[in-house]
Amino acid sequence: MAAIQAAQTLPDLESIGLRGQPTVERNDTLGQEDFLTLMTTQLQNQDPFKPMESGEFLGQMAQFATVNGITDLQTTVQGMAESFASSQALQAASLLGRQALVPGNASTFSAGEGMDGVIDLSSSVGNLQLDIYDSAGQLVRVLNLGPQTAGRVHFSWDGLTDQGDYAADGAYAVSARAEVNGKEQAFLTLMAARVESVSLGGSDGIQVNLAGLGAMPLSEIRELL
Repeated sequence: MAAIQAAQTLPDLESIGLRGQPTVERNDTLGQEDFLTLMTTQLQNQDPFKPMESGEFLGQMAQFATVNGITDLQTTVQGMAESFASSQALQAASLLGRQALVPGNASTFSAGEGMDGVIDLSSSVGNLQLDIYDSAGQLVRVLNLGPQTAGRVHFSWDGLTDQGDYAADGAYAVSARAEVNGKEQAFLTLMAARVESVSLGGSDGIQVNLAGLGAMPLSEIRELL
């Protein structure tokens, strides 16, 4: 009973000037100030008969500078990457509804819009031809584009077939060819498609969704019409 009464009359520690030790937050990271303090202490306590070699001293300084520089570089690169990603997102959003040229030979035809694209000529030709095939692989139209100089040649198909009928809406493929130095040569084509939407934040980066062609990387766009 006496012990209980003693506990009840025990004065508060703070009232008699006793305070607990404040909690010190531990920091396991060696900063620049800590490193310099350690270096100074090392120099003060070294054996005067065996001083630190200048090369060793410079090596330690260079090591710290390298680690500190790498940390700063990582921070800078991360900031640049985030800024670049934001810039790409804004750029991609501005493409909505526009016609984009992408490498390929397939696209979709609709009576209201037709089918457009570009032929990339590596050399001048006497008579450039564009063959158009339906989804079954049947040749439906040959466009004679005549003589062309090296560069990009735009083409547009209104859906009219060689039989004089209009083709049904759907998927079609093209093939560009011409005779060069007595030999038939095929040329790269780029197809035009409308940007319907943009996908952000995926593992594949920014993707643009093109009408009739599906999703592809933003970097695939070669030109806007």
